Amino acid sequence: QVQLVESGGGLVQAGGSLRLSCIASGRTSNTYRMGWFRQAPGKEREFVATIRWSTAGTYYADSVKGRFTISRDNAKNTVYLQMNSLKPEDTAVYYCAAKTAYADEYNYWGQGTQVTVSS
Repeated sequence: QVQLVESGGGLVQAGGSLRLSCIASGRTSNTYRMGWFRQAPGKEREFVATIRWSTAGTYYADSVKGRFTISRDNAKNTVYLQMNSLKPEDTAVYYCAAKTAYADEYNYWGQGTQVTVSS
């Protein structure tokens, strides 16, 4: 089992920045990839960014490319999402997720952290 705890959400004005953190605990040695997803009110959950744990290779949704940066600190079992130039449409609950080796999809999820961007 892997436990994920997000932090760093809050209220920020458009154009501002926030950094989300996600600390992983438990059987983290089998973690293959971690990602960030978000869900806005009335919308489906969508992919934001992902990072491969071993190589730090990253991939982003087009909507956040150039504004958001995902990174990880192996020693701290932590993944970050630096969000710059925030827009009101970035308002959502942000979830951290982990995909273990051989899993077909992300199989562990955090509880989410609210990000609200005011115009």
